[in-house]
Amino acid sequence: MKKIIFKKLIKDVTKFFLLTSISLSLIILVVQAVSFLDYISEDGHGFATYFGITILNLPKIYTRVMPFCIFITIFYIINKYEVKNELVIFWSIGIKKIKFINVLVAFSVFFFLFQLLLNNIIVPKSLDQARDFIRNSKIDFFPSLIKEKKFIDAVESLTIFVDTKTRDGSLKNIYLKDNLSDDRSQIIYAKEGQIIFDGNKNYLMLFNGNFIDIDKENITNFSFKKTEFDLSKYKTKTTVYPKIQEVNTYSIFLCLYKLQFNKNFNYPEEYFIRCNDDQYSDLIEEAFKRSIKPLFIPAIVLFSALLIIFNKDNFRYNKIQYFLFFLVFLIIVFSEISSRYINNLTSSVIISIIPILLLMMGYIFLTVTLKDTYD
Repeated sequence: MKKIIFKKLIKDVTKFFLLTSISLSLIILVVQAVSFLDYISEDGHGFATYFGITILNLPKIYTRVMPFCIFITIFYIINKYEVKNELVIFWSIGIKKIKFINVLVAFSVFFFLFQLLLNNIIVPKSLDQARDFIRNSKIDFFPSLIKEKKFIDAVESLTIFVDTKTRDGSLKNIYLKDNLSDDRSQIIYAKEGQIIFDGNKNYLMLFNGNFIDIDKENITNFSFKKTEFDLSKYKTKTTVYPKIQEVNTYSIFLCLYKLQFNKNFNYPEEYFIRCNDDQYSDLIEEAFKRSIKPLFIPAIVLFSALLIIFNKDNFRYNKIQYFLFFLVFLIIVFSEISSRYINNLTSSVIISIIPILLLMMGYIFLTVTLKDTYD
């Protein structure tokens, strides 16, 4: 009988958690997708790149909302059971309140392990895949970037200015500056032009203009009546190198080992862009977010479940609800902002102890409060 009741409890918690976490993540994703439109409007990427980046940011959003959704789930389920007098069934068949809380805390280990999996493997991989969309993307919407009487530099090494742009896409008085290298550049002027699409290749067809080649020693000028200027070879100026949050966890801890314990360690260059002291604080903060912050989940579940100590007939029940809600909310906020104060190994260890202390304090309070119940 007890197994059946606890199985129903776990089932209700799981269903409500999935409902709230997925719903909230999708809402945030839709809101965030608006900001990703800059990849099209500002940088000229295509819709495939836009949707790929948007979808691949979902795991990151999901892991951020997990602690809050776990808190809401436990709070809601216990309140629901209390209002419907379902908790009475637990107590009437001999289940003690501390046993009820222990089952929830034990189940929270599943959420802890799931968030570890997300933080350390799935999220960095998905964010790196999103960056790959940018690395391998072509400037599909180049025509939409070109505006009249405005310098456009959405791609590396190339600046474009167009005096007039007609509705049919024809361009008048076109100026291009192509930075060929540190020492060489090329300026192109054309009276007329047209952007041409030929399969996967985009190019400018230019008419009646001049090339001006500039290097350190010489300036060469020659005219043309018609020429093609290939746009497909240019890459976006959008950041394409990986950020720390996109780097795999093994690389981060390997770099921290080098910086903290063995300066002479030969860190493989292919693992990370830079492994130096300037990166240390960012690396240790990221390592904390991935590996230590999930430890707050059992504490969140424990303090949320303390609500069962009191019943709805208690005249202070509503005040206790508000107090516990506010307390657990503060724990979640602290878990989110604590990583900002991680700048060395000592601070990391100190803050890492806090979720363990919270668990101990919660169980001490639970033991003292329920002592008469299970003696």
